[in-house]
Amino acid sequence: MKTVSVVIPCFNESEVIDFTVEELLSVTNSISNYKFELIFVNDGSSDDTESKLLAYSKQHENIRTISFSRNFGHQQAVSAGLDVSTGDAVVLIDADLQDPPKVISDMIVKWEEGFDVVYGTRANREGESWFKRVTAKSFYRLLSYLSEVQIPLDTGDFRLMDRQVVDHLIAMPEKSRFIRGMVSWIGFNQTAITYERSARFAGESKYPLTKMIKFGLDGILSFSVKPLKLSIMMGFVCSGISMLMLLYFVYVRIMTDHWVSGWTSLFVAILFMGGVQLISIGIVGEYVARIYKESKNRPLYIIKERRSINAEETRSITD
Repeated sequence: MKTVSVVIPCFNESEVIDFTVEELLSVTNSISNYKFELIFVNDGSSDDTESKLLAYSKQHENIRTISFSRNFGHQQAVSAGLDVSTGDAVVLIDADLQDPPKVISDMIVKWEEGFDVVYGTRANREGESWFKRVTAKSFYRLLSYLSEVQIPLDTGDFRLMDRQVVDHLIAMPEKSRFIRGMVSWIGFNQTAITYERSARFAGESKYPLTKMIKFGLDGILSFSVKPLKLSIMMGFVCSGISMLMLLYFVYVRIMTDHWVSGWTSLFVAILFMGGVQLISIGIVGEYVARIYKESKNRPLYIIKERRSINAEETRSITD
């Protein structure tokens, strides 16, 4: 019998975690001929999410719980779940029930048809502000344009992956992780399933604007060097404009009786060139910062505790 692992990252999900566990158990129990393991990764929650998950892991033999020593981030939590998963296929799904667990059965059907990756594409985004919808849509299209790898539009981390894809994903060592882009880079036979994304069942979004911006930068800078090329292009454009302005001023000075007096043109030119230089330095700095982060070679996460029905004793390790 094949095993399917379901990885669920959690951060302060006390209001919804009971419904999430109930829904996932209901869906997985209804799918015959497969064995499921549910891997909940507690990403340093400050509420009682951890205690609830530990209680569930004692009640159900197929529920495993991993707790981080602090909040490391969503992508790191997903990575930890992948690292400990044992299934022939792995499903990634968030704990907020916006991605419907019932779609898992459809993903398994596609997997059995021979697809190595089955990702969910959102038909709509209920319960989200117009700003979130517009920025998300714009981000995916910008990323698609900039990326050297074709990353599906309107697609999050909700997906099923075959074991060989998971093994390759685990072997990728980078620290600034953008899972959906990494899966696209790996390749293999991939397909989409369209679904209706519901409003968040309870609680608040764990992705405020600042985290969205950081996540977007990770996606763009991890899968494209076009921003660096853009800074070079801006340099050439500015040099060209400067040369044209120089020729114009020389012409005016020699061939006419007019001359531009004052500091306005000089002030505008300095501001323009200074702005371009700062933008270029900033772009280069982002790439250098990521190189620095990789060079430190710190672990992606630190596990404080892991618990399952077969491992009642707490085990503290550093991964």
